[in-house]
Amino acid sequence: MSTEETLRRQKANFLRKFTEAGPFTGFIIFVIVVAGIVVGMETFDSMVADYGAILHWLDIIILAIFALEAVLKIAARGKRPWEYFQDPWNCFDFSIVVIVFLPVGASYVAVLRMARILRVFRLASMIPRLQVLVSALLRSIPSMFYVGLLLSLFFYIYAVLGAMLWKENDPVHFKNIWIAMLSLFRVVTLEDWTDIMYINMYGSDAYGYTPEMLLETGAVSSASPLGAAAYFVSFVMIGTMIILNLFIGIVMTSMDAAQKESEAAQKAKEAKQSASKALEAQIYSLQQRLELFKEDLSAIHVFIEKDHEEQEKAIKKKTGRGEK
Repeated sequence: MSTEETLRRQKANFLRKFTEAGPFTGFIIFVIVVAGIVVGMETFDSMVADYGAILHWLDIIILAIFALEAVLKIAARGKRPWEYFQDPWNCFDFSIVVIVFLPVGASYVAVLRMARILRVFRLASMIPRLQVLVSALLRSIPSMFYVGLLLSLFFYIYAVLGAMLWKENDPVHFKNIWIAMLSLFRVVTLEDWTDIMYINMYGSDAYGYTPEMLLETGAVSSASPLGAAAYFVSFVMIGTMIILNLFIGIVMTSMDAAQKESEAAQKAKEAKQSASKALEAQIYSLQQRLELFKEDLSAIHVFIEKDHEEQEKAIKKKTGRGEK
């Protein structure tokens, strides 16, 4: 291994240790928080009018720091810069920096503003616990799709049933299937859902509707105490207590899997770092041995040259005596 290659490797190792060190990570988190505060301050016209130039320069400094961070992390990979992009979080960070540098026109200012807002989300890429949460949410999307499909069927059935039963009595909430589904969404969030239930339990003329509303909507009041109670209570029990809890169960399962994956990745990273350190130690030991071997060769070479000179001198002396 040449001296140049050794220096390059040592430089890459130094940059990797530097970018993975706690103080560097803490500084980047601080810059991300400042970036979020700057974006929030720019939503106030008075702040922009008074401190617009300062906010602009802060934005430039923040962007420069993020760009320098990306350059340092890529340089830390040495001859394998593509390893930086093997981490999805690094790709996310890099894309936010690149988008801001794109030469876009005024029509794409909203895109640039969105990219600046996304800088705050970089906290998730810098804090391991947040990475686990985001990974768990992304992991749970396929399972959530099927639970969402089940929830949609559940809403559809109850919406059709509600429109059939309560359309005449409560046209505000059950005029058609779309309004019925929107009303059921309100019910499943438990936002004043008892008001809708009481309208259909006691009749629209006794609860919820004014005389003007009865004339305007053309509602025909009809009370259904048992039917409405059974309908809404069963919907709340199934929709809120069972199906929505399935989402929580899926997220918790995904959290457990993401946590285990994160721990396995951390152990693999530590094992790789340990193996890298052991390899560096071996390389350093071999280099030291090579230096010692070179010194021994130099000493042997000097000894051979001296011995050769002495032999030549001895031969010359013998030759001189023979001529005499």
